Amino acid sequence: MPASGCDAKAVFGLPEALDARVTHYCPGCTHGVIHRLVAEVLDELGLRKSAVGMAPVGCAVLAYDYFACDMVQCSHGRAPAVATGIKRGRPDLTVFTYQGDGDLASIGMAEIIHAANRGEKITVVFVNNAIYGMTAGQMAPTTLPRQVTTTTPDGRDPDLCGHPIRVAELVSALRTPAFVARGAVHVPGEIVRTKDLLRRAFRHQSEKTCFSLIEILSTCPTNWGLPPDEALRWVQQNMVPYYPLGVFKEPGGIDRAPKPL
Repeated sequence: MPASGCDAKAVFGLPEALDARVTHYCPGCTHGVIHRLVAEVLDELGLRKSAVGMAPVGCAVLAYDYFACDMVQCSHGRAPAVATGIKRGRPDLTVFTYQGDGDLASIGMAEIIHAANRGEKITVVFVNNAIYGMTAGQMAPTTLPRQVTTTTPDGRDPDLCGHPIRVAELVSALRTPAFVARGAVHVPGEIVRTKDLLRRAFRHQSEKTCFSLIEILSTCPTNWGLPPDEALRWVQQNMVPYYPLGVFKEPGGIDRAPKPL
């Protein structure tokens, strides 16, 4: 408690771009952390009032209940297409999609590739937890080799199912200028770095520079069958080696692949 006569100063609070609601996410899920990072960036760049977010089909389907900005509910995988229409009709708006790996990398793969290839001036926040979270934990396009899911009880077999898709690398291979990067939120240092990536992505949109995609490694303790603390370690031990963190592509013709940590 502050001493008598002293004023207490708030140093941490709820971003204006988030509503004061309890989320529906499972204990240990890092969607909430990512929501906060996006909201903080919108506030800090002064973009909240012009922001329109695309809610996906997946665990973040209720994002429209949490972000204090205009939101549009999109059909499964179609968020980039809806975002394209809004941005082209109202180029003054800050348009972003918030999508999971099933939504973006499976049913929505065509939409994200073509939106990126056209260079749509939108910001894509891609949450990769290597599994279908909302629908009982099936194998996703990003599920790791030998990872156990409800549809791969013996682990994902690359000979049968193919290898996990590295979305950031795939998008960065396109010729169209873009800002493409991968971050994570399993440890404080990576949370700080991921916020910087998001800030750069939204700044590129506000400056009408290029399409941006930020892939973020996230946890799913419930469907992974792990306690939250072990899920955080699982990201570092299993996901980061396969999905290296860093910037893959920057506007101006600078393309580079990050080195694994």
